[in-house]
Amino acid sequence: MNFTADDMQSMIQTQQDFYFSGKTKSVEFRKRMLKRLYDAILDREDAITQALHKDLGKSSFEAYATEIGFVLSSISFMLKSIDDWVKPQKVKTPMHLQPAKSFIVREPYGVVLIIGPFNYPFQLVIEPLIGAIVGGNCAMVKPSEMTMHTCQVIGDIIEEVFPPHYIRVVEGEREEISALIHAPFDYIFFTGSTTVGKIVMKAAAERLTPITLELGGKSPVIVDQTANLDHAAERIVWGKFINTGQTCVAPDYLLVHKSVKEALTKRMIRVIQKFFSKNPIDSPDYGRIINEKHFNRITEIIEKESAHIVYGGQYERTKLFVAPTLLSNVHWGSPSMEEEIFGPVLPIIEYDNLGEAMHRIRQQPKSLAAYMFTENERAANYFVENLPFGGGCINDTISHVGNIHLPFGGVGASGMNAYHGKASFELFTHAKSMLQRPTKVPMRLAFPPYKNKLKLIKPFIR
Repeated sequence: MNFTADDMQSMIQTQQDFYFSGKTKSVEFRKRMLKRLYDAILDREDAITQALHKDLGKSSFEAYATEIGFVLSSISFMLKSIDDWVKPQKVKTPMHLQPAKSFIVREPYGVVLIIGPFNYPFQLVIEPLIGAIVGGNCAMVKPSEMTMHTCQVIGDIIEEVFPPHYIRVVEGEREEISALIHAPFDYIFFTGSTTVGKIVMKAAAERLTPITLELGGKSPVIVDQTANLDHAAERIVWGKFINTGQTCVAPDYLLVHKSVKEALTKRMIRVIQKFFSKNPIDSPDYGRIINEKHFNRITEIIEKESAHIVYGGQYERTKLFVAPTLLSNVHWGSPSMEEEIFGPVLPIIEYDNLGEAMHRIRQQPKSLAAYMFTENERAANYFVENLPFGGGCINDTISHVGNIHLPFGGVGASGMNAYHGKASFELFTHAKSMLQRPTKVPMRLAFPPYKNKLKLIKPFIR
């Protein structure tokens, strides 16, 4: 779909008109729309699964667990919770403002723009859309053009379920995205790379448009000398190679205590073979790289680090296949440590002192996630308290994202603001603070002339 700035202005105006009709603010309307979306996803479950396999080689299990089931569960939670969330929140009123009552009203922003990525092309479009709906907004959705099959299914669902003056899909590439991010939306939600995130944020700043950025970065996983190595190997391999490493919260590099490095590496190799066989190209549970551009980027890292490969390293261009690859004896200045890998390559760096290792991590841009494997409670607390990152796990990887009660988002270079569950409702609504006074009681103490009133108010305002 090609559209001009005038086309975009017209589409936004149509949605703004519908928003100001007040219909989207009705709780019953929001519930009805969520139920329609839920039913449409159920009806098209097979089509979504097939699209995800065509675009990324995802297995049906992975497609359901990380995308389809994820959003169905989220909708169910929203439907159960929305009645409580929309109620005005009563707060205290200080003595010097009495008599009055104070409360907070969650107000929708209006018309929001949602731009999705290619790696979880269904979940990372529909999940923020759920938040926009439960918040009472209208929305325009821009799926990733790289995942054409999933994009088509999303378009079919939204066109079937929602009128375009409420929610619509817009497609396109660089030119269309530029028109979108410079348009007068009331809110922008972007998931993608840090590079593009900077462009989106700059465009939003020109209009002072509030924004959420869900980015990425080099998320570390630390394994100390007390860790349960069997569990660590399984959970690191799972978190790293799910979706072929194309996960924004995947462990990007491994910091392991030198005393257990060899033992952990051997275990991870065995786990890779257990999960995906010795020929992962034939595994139905191992996916593919999204396109040739990203394939070239990842294989270039492998070629530069060929001397450090301890497992994997194979690739097949015609199938966009890159094997699970482990790199050992990597250093902070190695090619694999220059930027987020976003693929099935795991650099391994050994450390001797946890404090020094944490110091090196802190010198990097703040990551979207971080993980630590340890049986030492003091070490775990030290990790949580002294390392800045978006969110993470102790003795696991990526599972925090699946907890509907945990806000998900980055910090610094890895993003801003958070969503999921109630956090999504709060993200897509403005907290409008209100104070209401009765008119029967005069408030002359606050008005001039002040004369000797200061000594009367001091005991109440300090």
